[in-house]
Amino acid sequence: MKNFYPMITIALGLTWSITATASSMSRSDYNAAEKTIESDFKSAKEKCGLFAGNARDICMAKAKGNKKVAKVELRERHKPSSKSSYKISVAQAEADYKVAQQKCDDSAGNVKEVCEKQAKAALVEAKANAKVQLTAAKADAQANEEVSEARTEAKEKRREAHQDAAEDKRDANFAVARKKCNALSGDAKDACLNEAETYYGK
Repeated sequence: MKNFYPMITIALGLTWSITATASSMSRSDYNAAEKTIESDFKSAKEKCGLFAGNARDICMAKAKGNKKVAKVELRERHKPSSKSSYKISVAQAEADYKVAQQKCDDSAGNVKEVCEKQAKAALVEAKANAKVQLTAAKADAQANEEVSEARTEAKEKRREAHQDAAEDKRDANFAVARKKCNALSGDAKDACLNEAETYYGK
């Protein structure tokens, strides 16, 4: 039956690749894509009917897995989130596991048991890798946010420092102007002080 595997792959001809993006899709596009997934799955089932026994089971497992992954991808494209890539990776891992389980049925005894253990190990590893990627992505996002906040804070401090420096300069220059005005008397002194206060915003 193992000779059927290449034929199954060719017969399926099934590749749904709806990648999650930063922007969501319209409801009408979502409904159209959903119908396409169902239509493709129906075609895949019909092609699987060309096979018998475990070869048919493997074919159906692939068809169902592709449908499941396609639906998850579609949902995440419609409403993207920080976990979109993680959800898609997990869905793909679970779909691959179902196919691997069916392939193990071609064997018996210890060979089958080892096959099943390997399939389970591959599932656990794939899910673990997806979780690592999710954690890393969250850490990167948090780091970027902290860097952005630090830059904003630094910019604000620079602005405040410039303001303080400018105010200190005005105060110093106003003190000099007042000192000069004090050398005058009467109306001339008053006029000088008024002019200095207006100029330096006092």
